[in-house]
Amino acid sequence: MTTAPWRDPALPAAARVDDLLARMTLEEKTAQLYGVWVGADTDGDGVAPLQREMTSEYDWDELITQGLGQLTRSFGTAPVDPELGAQALARAQRRIVAAGRFGIPAVAHEECLAGFTAWGATAYPVPLAWGASFDPALVEEMARHIGADLRATGVHQGLAPVLDVVRDPRWGRVEETIGEDPYLVGTIGAAYVRGLESAGVVATLKHFAGYASSVGARNLAPVRAGVREFADVTLPPFEMALREGGARSVMAAYNETDGVPASADPALLTQLLREDWQFTGTVVADYFGIGFLETLHRVAGSPAEAARAALAAGIDVELPTLKCYGKPLVEAVRAGDVPESLVERAARRVLLQKCELGLLDGDWAPEPTGRIDLDSAANRALARQLAEESVVLLDNPDGVLPLPPDARIAVVGPRAADALAMLGCYSFPSHVGVHHPEVPMGIEIPTVLESLRAELPDAKVTFAEGCDVSGPDTTGFEEAVARASEADVCVAVLGDRAGLFGRGTSGEGCDVADLQLPGVQADLLDALVSTGVPVVLVLLTGRPYALGRWHGRLGAVVQAFFPGEEGGPAVTGVLSGRVNPSGRLPVSVPHMPGGQPWTYLQPPLGLADEVSSLDPTPLYAFGHGRSYTTFAWEPAESGELEIGTDGSHDLTVTVRNTGDRAGAEIVQLYLHDPVASVTRPDVRLIAYQRLELAPGEASRVTFRFHADLSAFTDRSGRRVVEPGALELRLAASSADVRHTARLTLRGPERVLGTDRRLLCETEVRARV
Repeated sequence: MTTAPWRDPALPAAARVDDLLARMTLEEKTAQLYGVWVGADTDGDGVAPLQREMTSEYDWDELITQGLGQLTRSFGTAPVDPELGAQALARAQRRIVAAGRFGIPAVAHEECLAGFTAWGATAYPVPLAWGASFDPALVEEMARHIGADLRATGVHQGLAPVLDVVRDPRWGRVEETIGEDPYLVGTIGAAYVRGLESAGVVATLKHFAGYASSVGARNLAPVRAGVREFADVTLPPFEMALREGGARSVMAAYNETDGVPASADPALLTQLLREDWQFTGTVVADYFGIGFLETLHRVAGSPAEAARAALAAGIDVELPTLKCYGKPLVEAVRAGDVPESLVERAARRVLLQKCELGLLDGDWAPEPTGRIDLDSAANRALARQLAEESVVLLDNPDGVLPLPPDARIAVVGPRAADALAMLGCYSFPSHVGVHHPEVPMGIEIPTVLESLRAELPDAKVTFAEGCDVSGPDTTGFEEAVARASEADVCVAVLGDRAGLFGRGTSGEGCDVADLQLPGVQADLLDALVSTGVPVVLVLLTGRPYALGRWHGRLGAVVQAFFPGEEGGPAVTGVLSGRVNPSGRLPVSVPHMPGGQPWTYLQPPLGLADEVSSLDPTPLYAFGHGRSYTTFAWEPAESGELEIGTDGSHDLTVTVRNTGDRAGAEIVQLYLHDPVASVTRPDVRLIAYQRLELAPGEASRVTFRFHADLSAFTDRSGRRVVEPGALELRLAASSADVRHTARLTLRGPERVLGTDRRLLCETEVRARV
C-alpha cells in the first residue's frame, strides 16, 4: 500500500481521502470517529457525574487494530512530567501506527482554556480576565504560546475557546466565558483562535450553541432562548471566530433549546454551520454528549440510536471515549438502521483534517529528545502582562489606593494566602492536581499575601484568615477584626474557590442560587468595615458578586477574575501603584444578590421603570473601570448625518492622558436604535480600542461604522438593516457616554447574508 494514491502528498487532500476511504472496512471507518481516554478514572471523587455509566470497557491492543480517531488528554488526566508525557504519547502513537493496516496516528487533544491543562504548564488568567483586558492582540499572543507548548508535546487539538455569552452570572461556568457582550466575546475569541491555529493546533469552539442560556443558570438545564436572542446574541461569536479566526473544529453543546438537543440538531450542526457558514472542519461531541441523548435527553432509546441521531445531525467525533460510535454503531449499520453514508461523511471530515495535520504522512511528533519547559520565562511574562491588564479598579472614592509604602496593613480573608485562589477550574492544579495532594503543584504561584510583602517591603503586614471560602464558621472573625483595628488600612481578600461539580463555589457544575459572596464572607466584610479602618476589598472570583451592601462604605474595590499564576504580583502591583489599573468589566456587577438574571443587553422593558419595585440597574456597568490617571476625550464635531442602508460613517475621537502617569483608556462605541420593527437592546457594543498613553500624550481613534453593524433578526427570521435613526455613542462604559453622534440610514431595507461585515474597522493614528 506504500504506492497507493492516498500516500501521495502531491495529490489534493480530497482525492487522497477518497482513495483511502474506498480501501477501509466499516470498522476502520468508525474507528476514526471516536476517542479513547487512556487512564481515565471511573471511580473516586475526581470523576464527572455519569462518567462511570458513559465509559465502555475495551481491549486497547485489539481496539487499535482498526485505527483510532483521537487520544483523550494524555497530559490532562494525571500529573505527568512533560518530557515523560511526550515520550509516552509518542509511544502510544507508534503502537497505533503499527497496529492498524493504514498506519494512521490519532489526533491528540487537550484542554487549554486558561493555558495547557498539564502539570507544570503556565496557568494564565481565565477567559473572563481576557475580556477584562479588552486586548485581543495580547490574547492572541498568549494563545500562540499555548499552541507552541501543545505542539511541543505532540498535541494536535485544543478544546478552547469558550464562546458562550453570559446571560445569567449565577451559572458556574461564567469564569470560562469572555463576558456578557457578543462583540467582545467574538473579537477576543477570534484572537485566541488565530493564536492557537498559528501554532498548528486545531482550535475547538465551544459550546455550540446556547449552553450559557440555561434556565435558572443550572448546568445542562434546558434553554428557552427565543429565535432572535439565539441569532443576535448566542451565534455571532461563533461566526466571528470561524470567519475572522479560522477555527477548524466546533464542539456541540450539552443543552437542548426548545426541546431539541444541540447534539441531535441538523438545523444547527449541518444547515447553519456547514451549509450557511460553509464550515469544513470537524464537529466533536462534548464529553459523553452523544450518550446523553439516551440517558439525559431521552430522544434515543439505545447507544445505537444516539449514534444515529448525532451522526445525522453532523457530529463527526465522539469524545472523550467510545460508547456509541463503536460496536453499537457498527452493528446498527450492518442491520440497516444507520446509513453507511453517514459514517463515510464523518470519516471523510476526520481524515481530511488528519491530512491537513500531516498525520497521513507520518508527521505525528516523534519522541522528544530535549527538555520541554511548559512554564518558560516568556510564558510567565505574558501571564503577568495579561493579569495586570485585566485587574479592574471598581472604586477608589477617597484615594485610599495606592497604598503608602510604609503603611500598617492588615491582610484578611480566605483568599489571601492560598495559591489556588488565583486559578480557575480548568487550570491543572484546580482541575486535576487537587486529587493528587502528594504531588507538588508544578508551578510557582505567589499568593496575594506573599506578593504584598514583596511589593511593599517597608510596610508592616499582618494576616488573619477570618473564615473559610464557603464554610459557616465565624470563630476567626475576632482575630481578623483585631488585626484590622491595629492597622492603617485593611486589605480584605475574598472570593471564590474554583472546582468542579459542587466541589467549588465557581466552575463547571458550581451554579449558585444568588450572587451573595460565598459562605460567611459577607459577614466578615461587615465586621471589618465596622472597625472604621479603611477597607480595600480585593475580589478573586469567577463571576461578579453583588456589592451594593457596601457601596460608599469601602475605601476601594479591586476586582480580579482568577488572574492566573502571576495574579498575586499583578493585584498587589495595583494596590501599590506600580501598576496603573486598566481592566474594564466584561460583566456587570449588580447591586443586590437577587433579581437575576440580568446583563446590560436589555430592551426597554428590561430596564428600571416605575411599574416594578425591583431595579435591575447594575452597581458597576459593563465596560466600567477606573485608573490612577485621567483622560480627556475630544470628539470630532458632527451634526445630523445621513448615510445609505449600505453606507458607512467615520467617527473620530482624540483621547489625551491629562494625568501625571502612564495609563490605558478603553474607548468603547455603542449603538442605540431608537425605533425598530422588533425590540432591541437599549445599547450594545459594536467597537472598542485600547489606548496606552504616556502623560500628556494623545491618540486619535477612528471607528468606521458600517450600516451592517446595525443589523438584527426581524420577525421573519431574516437579518436586516432597517432605514431610520440611529445613535453612535462613544463611551467609557455602557453607562458612561462621552459623546453621541446621530445619523439616519436612508434607502431600502437590506437583507444580509453570511458575507455581512462583522467588525467595525478601527484606525489609531500616530500619537498627536
